[in-house]
Amino acid sequence: MQLIKSALKSILLFIELVFYFAFLHWEKLLFVGIVAIDQFVKGIVVASMTPGESIPILKHVFHLTYVLNPGAAFGILPHQRELFLLAGVAILIGTAFFYSQIKKSDSVLRFGLISLLSGATANLIDRFQNGLVVDFFDFRIWPVFNIADIAIVVGVGFMIYSILFNFGESGIKKPIRD
Repeated sequence: MQLIKSALKSILLFIELVFYFAFLHWEKLLFVGIVAIDQFVKGIVVASMTPGESIPILKHVFHLTYVLNPGAAFGILPHQRELFLLAGVAILIGTAFFYSQIKKSDSVLRFGLISLLSGATANLIDRFQNGLVVDFFDFRIWPVFNIADIAIVVGVGFMIYSILFNFGESGIKKPIRD
């Protein structure tokens, strides 16, 4: 019985340490998690499908379609690999440079920025690998997209929300200064 109690205490201590680390470093976990999940799913798509192949999940509504996108969102500016690589690297360097100030911003803005950066980084990895971004979610009424694109859109949404409503770390709306 004593052995079971000791084992349970050890397990609970481990869980407590994991949550403590996650709470202190949620930004890093979010960033790494989004990039890892995006790259993992893209790897599955690349390994199991051929470009152009489409698998219906809900016929005429949602398909998994393997697309190699040479451009930005919606395929704009196709075949501008150097521009996208340069812009992506500049964004990452700029973020690293301003990271100490970003850490002081409210958590809604930080969540948005980290989501945006993780999505941009995941797509940047694709561009470094082969110059194209792997897309696969196909709702038939919208251009094909991926998990990184979702992170970018959600991130921008949270950033706009934070800027428009100007919430501070306390969650209390701050007065907008002139």
